[in-house]
Amino acid sequence: MSEVSAYHEAGHAVMAVLVGGRVRSVTIDPDWDDGPQRHADIQIEWPIDEFTARELCERSIQVALAGPVAEMLHTGDPFHPGMVAEWADDWRVAWSSAESLFPDERLRLAFLEETTIGIYRTFDRENYWAAVAAVVDDLLAHETIEGDAVEYALDQWLSR
Repeated sequence: MSEVSAYHEAGHAVMAVLVGGRVRSVTIDPDWDDGPQRHADIQIEWPIDEFTARELCERSIQVALAGPVAEMLHTGDPFHPGMVAEWADDWRVAWSSAESLFPDERLRLAFLEETTIGIYRTFDRENYWAAVAAVVDDLLAHETIEGDAVEYALDQWLSR
């Protein structure tokens, strides 16, 4: 379970940095602090003064969907992110974030599916997948990593 969780969280983390967020920390061993049971957790800071409301919305959607996409690429199972129970929270975040952009549910669904495909194509490129894998390696080795480890992995594999 931890390897799949590591790919999932690495997807969120890599996408967050790619779209201008700052990862504070990411873990595959979160505290179960009387809240909902979870197997991983990520904390992201957004420089809200640098983005419009629409840009923040689009970026949060990309980050939400990037976890399922990384997991799909890792397992080889091309599931729809809205149809896998383990991804329900990610889909719910993406769906509700997209509501202000696309009140019509059919258009919203099409947008989320298109966004998912775009993320899939990005992560499927060798250098992006290597960056995700580097974050996974750190997570499997340490269970919790700080944002600078994510940024280091991207710097090593991507010329941003």
